[in-house]
Amino acid sequence: MSEAMSQGVILVVDDEPINIAVLKGVLTSAGYGVVSAQNGAEALATARAKRPDMILLDVMMPGESGFETCKKLKDDATTAHIPVMFITSLGEMSNKLKGLDIGAVDYVTKPFMAAEVLARVRSHMNFQKRQGAIINAQANRLGQVHAAQMSLLVKPEALPEARFSVQFLPVLEAGGDFYDVIDFGGGQVAYFVADVSGHDLGASFITSSLKALFRQHAALGKSPAEVLAGMNAILCAITTEEVYLTAVCLCLDRLFGTYSLASAGHPPMVGLLGGKAQCLDAPGLPLGLFEGAEFSVLEGAITEGDRFFLYTDGLAENSGRYVTSDAFRALLLDSCQHNAVLPLAQAVRNMLCDLTGDQPPQDDVVLLGVDV
Repeated sequence: MSEAMSQGVILVVDDEPINIAVLKGVLTSAGYGVVSAQNGAEALATARAKRPDMILLDVMMPGESGFETCKKLKDDATTAHIPVMFITSLGEMSNKLKGLDIGAVDYVTKPFMAAEVLARVRSHMNFQKRQGAIINAQANRLGQVHAAQMSLLVKPEALPEARFSVQFLPVLEAGGDFYDVIDFGGGQVAYFVADVSGHDLGASFITSSLKALFRQHAALGKSPAEVLAGMNAILCAITTEEVYLTAVCLCLDRLFGTYSLASAGHPPMVGLLGGKAQCLDAPGLPLGLFEGAEFSVLEGAITEGDRFFLYTDGLAENSGRYVTSDAFRALLLDSCQHNAVLPLAQAVRNMLCDLTGDQPPQDDVVLLGVDV
């Protein structure tokens, strides 16, 4: 890489060749690479193809003005991040304000001093480099958070006797949704799905403690209501008023053919029982809000071929629906019924696609399916 290229590449846009030549001389002597264009259309094409580190843009040009070109650059996702500095003979304050308002980072009037232009270019280029370094550092940290969170989530192949499959889609590198599965042996398994308020990175840090908290309170012989009550007592003591979570806990006893369910303000679980899909709910308040909150238990019989699906509200919200709406419930039950004959892993994937489509998620999603 040449020294000029290592300093960065600048696109100079001006309809006067002499102005391009002067700016090119100033910039190349300082170690920058320079490409040029003489009108707005050429500038847009060059910016998209060359991806310069900065653009110096004249306002008065044939065809579209520099203001129009700048707006198009900022509206294009491939060029929006490139800093634009106007260099023009239009010195009125209204023009300066207009240029800055449409996204330029600076505005220099002609005739210009070479030293001033170079100083401003260096300042903006150095800022871009520092910003890039910060973004890269943050990306590395977020990648570490993502790896740490994913390591907390138990995989279906690690617990084959638990007979579950799951789809987990965080909005960011790490999300505020969480699930866990504990196999106590002898056909007794506990399943847990939670959704921390918000879906920013703050929520993701709370999920890191949920695994320990769930495993501290989930024990053989404990009802799901007792598990949630124990977790709620701790969460009320350690979280702020703004932080809470909804959760659902399902306990299966395959040996005796029973299930028990408790919910903390969470969307109703879906059960495919006796070949018919239905919503199963047990009223309860979210965790972390009210000390001494009580949770009810819903119990029933299970037979081979039955299934359960636990999920978070992103399953509805990513398709623009409310998780409590009749339309979403009908679609959820229909998808469950329609995919009932498929192997569990395929059924879970199909249901996620049926309910959210193929768009990137706007909210975290967990969909966990369980075969009896």
